[in-house]
Amino acid sequence: MAAKRDYYEVLGIQKGATQDEIKKAYRKLAVKYHPDRNPGNKEAEDKFKEATEAYEVLSDDQKRPIYDQYGFAGLDGMGGAGGAGGYSHAFHDFSDLFGGMGGGFGDIFDNIFGGGRSSSRRRSATEPMEGQSLRYDLDISFKDAVYGTKAEIKFTHNESCSDCKGSGAAKGGSRKTCPMCNGSGQVRRQAGFFAVQQTCPTCSGSGTVIDKPCSKCHGSGYEEKSKRMTLSIPAGVDDGKRIAIPHEGDAGKNGGPAGDLIVVLHVGQHSYFERSGQDLYCAIPVTMAQAALGETIFITTLDGKKIEFKLPAGTQNGKLLRIKNEGVPVLNSSKKGDLYIKIIVQVPTKISSKQRELLEEYLKLDNATTSPQPVPLSSLGN
Repeated sequence: MAAKRDYYEVLGIQKGATQDEIKKAYRKLAVKYHPDRNPGNKEAEDKFKEATEAYEVLSDDQKRPIYDQYGFAGLDGMGGAGGAGGYSHAFHDFSDLFGGMGGGFGDIFDNIFGGGRSSSRRRSATEPMEGQSLRYDLDISFKDAVYGTKAEIKFTHNESCSDCKGSGAAKGGSRKTCPMCNGSGQVRRQAGFFAVQQTCPTCSGSGTVIDKPCSKCHGSGYEEKSKRMTLSIPAGVDDGKRIAIPHEGDAGKNGGPAGDLIVVLHVGQHSYFERSGQDLYCAIPVTMAQAALGETIFITTLDGKKIEFKLPAGTQNGKLLRIKNEGVPVLNSSKKGDLYIKIIVQVPTKISSKQRELLEEYLKLDNATTSPQPVPLSSLGN
């Protein structure tokens, strides 16, 4: 068996080193030789153990003076120098040494030999717990989103088992201490030369198991059931809107409340109308004569209503005209957005002889130039 090296030599520090210098030296070695960074490397594992042993002694205010005066012999029987309790103090300080590092070192060392801190308390097997919330995706039309509608939905969720009333136990059954973890909710797994605590796979961390599970729900306490209900969708909802239906999700545990059913709306497109916030947009074709002279036209709104609208004389192609309060209702309000009409002036591709005669006469009266001049793009509208 090889002789042990001096602890100060192992950490590469002087005998009078401060605690900060000891920690810094050990941290550097621990990162370099940690087994997770050197899988299967026996030499690295031995160096890691050696450095940890040295740190455990030199960072201890009681053990260090004894080691300085008597060497390894003075530590016999103290649990140091690689004894049964040789790493307890070192691992107790790992969260301080590695807590600020990336790569999960703090989490790794927190669990070594069970010496780490618990990030969350273990739930009691009888503690009330809220059920899971569920998501339901619902497709609705563009028109129904604007004016509101009612929709029938069908979904499945977990309800408390009708046989065991949610306890998970058959008649005469009860909860017993988990034989795997002895009620602790955690088990220890050996990983190389150290052990890691993990949630018990038998009781899922509760510390108890049911000795006679319910035959209907197999001990889960739940049974899956289908349900239908009518959902009222308010006017003015938009694509992606979420509607929460309280307590229609999965049942809670041990008397805890059920989760919610979250309905996510997906709004379809319309053939003629588009939406921007609370405003609606559509395009209306008119003739050159209607645009030039101005004429009363009829516009059919999204809900099928016909509106009489006076087109201003000289309306240009692409002009946006507004009709107030004919847009999308503001959610949970009596207000509405506006309807915007984009005028599309249509040039006929075929004309009669009479129309040609009139247009030629107009052309003479218009004195149109054969050399068009450029105009600012901003004057052309959208």
